[in-house]
Amino acid sequence: MTDLSPSGATAKNMAYPLDAWYVAAWDHEVGRSEIVSRTIAGKPMALYRTTDGRPVALADACWHRLAPLSMGTLVGGDGIQCPYHGLQFNSAGRCTKMPAQETINPSAMVASYPVVERHRYVWVWPGDPTQADPSTIPDMFQMDSPDWAGDGRTIDVEANYQLVLDNLMDLTHEEFVHSSSIGQDELSESDFVVTHDERTVTVSRWMHDIEAPPFWLKNMRDKFPGFDSRVDRWQIIEFQAPSTIRIDVGVAKAGTGAPAGDRSQGVNGFVMNTITPVDERTALYFWAFMRNYRLDSQLITTQLREGVHGVFGEDEEMLKAQQRAIEANPDHEFYNLNIDAGGMWVRRIIQRMIEAERALATGTDLAEAVR
Repeated sequence: MTDLSPSGATAKNMAYPLDAWYVAAWDHEVGRSEIVSRTIAGKPMALYRTTDGRPVALADACWHRLAPLSMGTLVGGDGIQCPYHGLQFNSAGRCTKMPAQETINPSAMVASYPVVERHRYVWVWPGDPTQADPSTIPDMFQMDSPDWAGDGRTIDVEANYQLVLDNLMDLTHEEFVHSSSIGQDELSESDFVVTHDERTVTVSRWMHDIEAPPFWLKNMRDKFPGFDSRVDRWQIIEFQAPSTIRIDVGVAKAGTGAPAGDRSQGVNGFVMNTITPVDERTALYFWAFMRNYRLDSQLITTQLREGVHGVFGEDEEMLKAQQRAIEANPDHEFYNLNIDAGGMWVRRIIQRMIEAERALATGTDLAEAVR
């Protein structure tokens, strides 16, 4: 038996790093018509844009009486006004106006979190702002590359975010949870390879000369009308710390060179996933399906988005049930199978990030903290 929960704790004690970039919203969700309220890694935030289009994330609690700023109004070029007593704060979080007095208390501030807009998402850093390095934002270039087309949605998951990561790092569950769309026996019968470094984990699986499951047969026929042959299928899962997973997926006509790199006789997609912990029981799951064929077809974009949405709905039900079972069995330790190898490395990387933050906060020796 191996305990997969962080730092040898039971499943109920899973946590998350704070010194990390998390997606707070799709870029189109954050504007000036309304203030968006989101909780990111346990920190309530109010999201909006300045008049020049820059996204802002402030702590969603007024300095005065903790009224939610997300219930307030936008003022001036970059400010927000508290809905309770009218205090105003600029985008840096400093109070610029107090009611019925000219002198502003110099301590009147709310936290302003680092924000970067990239890959169609608004990313925030809930931890130490001095450590926020935009170069560490996970690579999701397919989201806004002219060579790829697609769309996605957000799922409010009633489960811990690490359970979502587990689900994505081991796709053999497709055989059982998604049997009518993408599942097939070869998923658990095929070999896989796991590689990793300090911040990434990759799980690669190839299935040779097999029947295409319904989802992939439909995609092949979108590109090659009337296609009715056997295929080589691939799944290459890439985790990027702390919670982003790109999955390179596709099928090609069997024997045409896809394993060697020639995918011209097939269809290729990327399932883009980035999961934001809300608290220890819930998460925001941002996903998209991007493809590199028939880029001009909005019909295919919509069909793929809705098809994947249906598949992920099946995952969502399983994750909710799993979370309920964890809460009903708080002392249960997770067991692992061979198929959990990728997910185990993900959990180790996350735990090392958490322990490194704890060591920094307490002055503990880092080598001792992550041992």
